[in-house]
Amino acid sequence: MKKIAVLGTGYVGLVSGTCFAEIGNQVICCDIDEGKILRLQQGEIPIYEPGLEDMVKKNQQEKRLSFTSDIPKAIQESEIIYLAVGTPMSESGEADLSYVKAAAKTIGQQLNSYKIIVNKSTVPVGTGKLVKSIIKEHVQDSCVDFDVVSNPEFLREGSALEDCMNMERAVIGADNDQAGQIIADLHEPFHTTIFRTDIESAEMIKYAANAFLATKISFINDIANICERVGADVTHVAEGMGMDSRIGSKFLQAGIGYGGSCFPKDTQALVHIAQEVGYDLKLVQSVIQTNEQQKYAVVHKAKEIMGDVNGKTIAVLGLAFKPNTDDIRYAPSLTVIPELIKAGANVKAFDPIAIPATQQEFSMKLSQEQQQNIAYSTDLYGVLEGSDACLILTEWQEVLQLDLEQAKSKLKVPLIIDGRNCFSLEMMLEKGFTYHSIGRPAVDRLRIPV
Repeated sequence: MKKIAVLGTGYVGLVSGTCFAEIGNQVICCDIDEGKILRLQQGEIPIYEPGLEDMVKKNQQEKRLSFTSDIPKAIQESEIIYLAVGTPMSESGEADLSYVKAAAKTIGQQLNSYKIIVNKSTVPVGTGKLVKSIIKEHVQDSCVDFDVVSNPEFLREGSALEDCMNMERAVIGADNDQAGQIIADLHEPFHTTIFRTDIESAEMIKYAANAFLATKISFINDIANICERVGADVTHVAEGMGMDSRIGSKFLQAGIGYGGSCFPKDTQALVHIAQEVGYDLKLVQSVIQTNEQQKYAVVHKAKEIMGDVNGKTIAVLGLAFKPNTDDIRYAPSLTVIPELIKAGANVKAFDPIAIPATQQEFSMKLSQEQQQNIAYSTDLYGVLEGSDACLILTEWQEVLQLDLEQAKSKLKVPLIIDGRNCFSLEMMLEKGFTYHSIGRPAVDRLRIPV
């Protein structure tokens, strides 16, 4: 059992800290936001992640997991300190390290015995050295030693607990073999593959992995756009490609682009890292550009099919960037809905859990008048009732299990524009829908009068 302090109770910190407690460690999760800590102490989870609330409460009850805003005390009482603070994207595209720097300064000021400081946050190459220098600068007793380790996270929102408890691999970058071994031993109960390397390589692995996955997504979306023009079906193309073991089938699902907390931020940060060392990373720049353009695909289709969306009511199914999360960061909905409103449409938006976050986001980005043109609901069929068209942006289970007969009876016109390719073309033809998806032939294109 290790005594662990996790600085930062965002997505990565809360999930990682809870999982470390679950395998038997003593974990203190810390945050400077006292209100957030108070809510966590009362069992209120600030993020939506299946199974997380139950695991947090279980480990609280079993006295392995606690929450505090007394960061100095948590640092002093712990053997291992995980940095899981936010690294948001700055205006220039680089990762904002202000929270990392502040945490490193606090660690230096409170260092009272040998500790291992582990970077869990996604940080640019060289951050390990930066953290080490900041701690050294602020340490009160120069005789007290410490080591810095990089241990990047690879959690997928919506399945983060499973990813952590059954992790594919743990990447551990360390300059001190003993410190690296301690962190490797910490991961032993996860029965995972341990990959040991230097700090800089570990930091780069995180960015390279995410950029590669984002590249697969943008690539298949580019192929999808070509498929629509030549009459091919991208789902068949992707399946045939995925059978090649050198390529694989994962992340080859065509749609309206990636979003969330990782891919948009990490691709931009990698481009900035390359620029800093004088390298023009054209491939990833193209990936970013393709992804931005892809978000507009369903809007272009709606205007093309309906002629004019001014005065029309459009049902939008899904606000979160993916199912099983309330995260709307860089979600396609944040692009699609304002575009529809700008074109004069009224929007009825469905999402089971991401409505509050979306309302808050739009309250800062849309005018009062524009906000009044959006009606939110967790009632899927209520949103479809009386709408002139339906746009699918998130493949929630409720959407995948949509009763098509009921949906058809609710819509004014049986028009679905599917940004996630949720349904088979054969089924939509059989049910009598005009159905446009991504990279596949349109179904009954001429049904809708302009």
